[in-house]
Amino acid sequence: MSSNLQMIQALLNKARKTGEKKFAVLIDPDRVTRPHMERLISLAENAGVDFFLVGGSLVIDDRLDFCVQTIKQHSSIPVILFPGSTFQISFHADALLFLSLISGRNPELLIGKHVIAAPYLRKSQLEVLSTGYMLVDGGRPTTVSYISGTNPIPADKPEIAMSTALAGEMLGMRLLYLDAGSGAQHPISDEMIQAVCSQTNAPLIVGGGIRTPELAFAKAKAGADVTVVGNILEKDPALIKDLAQAIHAAGKHQIPSSIDIDPKK
Repeated sequence: MSSNLQMIQALLNKARKTGEKKFAVLIDPDRVTRPHMERLISLAENAGVDFFLVGGSLVIDDRLDFCVQTIKQHSSIPVILFPGSTFQISFHADALLFLSLISGRNPELLIGKHVIAAPYLRKSQLEVLSTGYMLVDGGRPTTVSYISGTNPIPADKPEIAMSTALAGEMLGMRLLYLDAGSGAQHPISDEMIQAVCSQTNAPLIVGGGIRTPELAFAKAKAGADVTVVGNILEKDPALIKDLAQAIHAAGKHQIPSSIDIDPKK
């Protein structure tokens, strides 16, 4: 890795302090073809996307390395692994979200799998980002909830999300991630994002169910330091430009003229 890609945590800490908003494009290795990826990468470069997240709850085909290497060959955007299991590791990436599912009560996903992965990661050049991962009810069952065997945080209980995030931060986790899951019917509410953001200092990542620039703007403005979009870009990659403008504008307290956003949100 080049030296400028070894301090992603520092970049996120700075963004949290300054109010700068970041945009991450999520790529599921099982759901993209090479032509689609190359177009997505080109659009992301031109739009000023900040990060690529690569991974999925259930990666069936052995395409993780292919996806990461394709991005690295065509882009300077940092690649962060978003692993659904200990098998989803690529040394070609720049960093890895070391996810602890703090919203669930499955010990394997709180610490068990991490013990197995830790010595392997120690030998790598990956920047390991300790992340408190919280699954929130997005209106439909998700692969994450099924595979993990855990119940999501109820969508209308921001106090539970806040308390969970606070506990994760007190345990030493340096990033927090609120996720409604891939294909969520409803994104995480602004109220829940605000509740978590107001009581914690760790950079906050938010994803799941964000399909429009308007929603992306609202989540960033509510307190998401990194807004993650994935599913909708598989269908309409051209949305990247408007999504990037909306998310970055939220950090500058501006409203992009190209999209219809309620400034009171």
